[in-house]
Amino acid sequence: MEFKHISVLLNEVIEKLNIKKDGIYVDCTLGGAGHSSEILKLLSPKGKLIGIDQDEEALKAAKERLKDYNNVIYVHDNFYNIEEILKSLNIEKVDGILADLGVSSYQLDKGERGFSYMKDAPLDMRMDRRNSLSAYEVINTYSEENLAKIIRDYGEDKFAKRIAKFIVQSRNKQEIKTTGELSEIIKSAIPAKFRREGPHPAKRTFQAIRIEVNKELEILGKSVEDGVKHLNTEGRMAIITFHSLEDRIIKNKYRELENPCTCPRDFPICVCGKKPQIRVISRKPIEPTKEEVEANPRSRSAKLRVAEKL
Repeated sequence: MEFKHISVLLNEVIEKLNIKKDGIYVDCTLGGAGHSSEILKLLSPKGKLIGIDQDEEALKAAKERLKDYNNVIYVHDNFYNIEEILKSLNIEKVDGILADLGVSSYQLDKGERGFSYMKDAPLDMRMDRRNSLSAYEVINTYSEENLAKIIRDYGEDKFAKRIAKFIVQSRNKQEIKTTGELSEIIKSAIPAKFRREGPHPAKRTFQAIRIEVNKELEILGKSVEDGVKHLNTEGRMAIITFHSLEDRIIKNKYRELENPCTCPRDFPICVCGKKPQIRVISRKPIEPTKEEVEANPRSRSAKLRVAEKL
């Protein structure tokens, strides 16, 4: 299957990154290289792109798409390790950092990866297949209480406790091995009235399990801090999120880096000594146009937030 991923907010990202032709740019989530290919078009041969992805299949597809460029460095890793990655490449500062936090169409559509509740496949959901924790372990070994917390916190599902209870009851009879089995269990846990409303009843739980398996939210705060640390003055960071939990983390981290002072409000002057590191370019998140959503429905929930290093 071809690695297919329609780049979301492509024009907006390229515009906001303010590409310098001889600059160094990091695509933290290289994927199908849609954003990266546009960045490379604006770089001179002296410019450089560092493409990071934890999915080996994504890297393979990106290498094929970008085979005509000699100024790309490919890194099979998680962008959580951006500081170590740059250090290993002897790169101290970069001019721009991009992260698209969406799951690619390829990952969703390729049944064997176990991301989709629409296709029956082994429970997996690992972005990086070198990791030992998969959806199978989460579903079959986590306590009922822990499952409920994950589904509530990461899936924001009001039936989290009931879904967790049904999962544990089912696995006590027989281990849950496939996405199809899990999807049916979730459907049975949600009252019929609510199954008929809104998105697929398994959508929120699958999102929650995927986030847990890949530790998606845990890595965001540190990744932003480390990335900002290695931006040149006027270098920019652009992050695309796809659900409210991610967006909130990015918004709050940007706010913290823009206004880091911890002094009480009634202090006449700052004595904590913490200086702003960034200015936020996009006060409100940049969202897809109506035309983009019509062309690519998966872009509907995308939000882009941009910051510039002071």
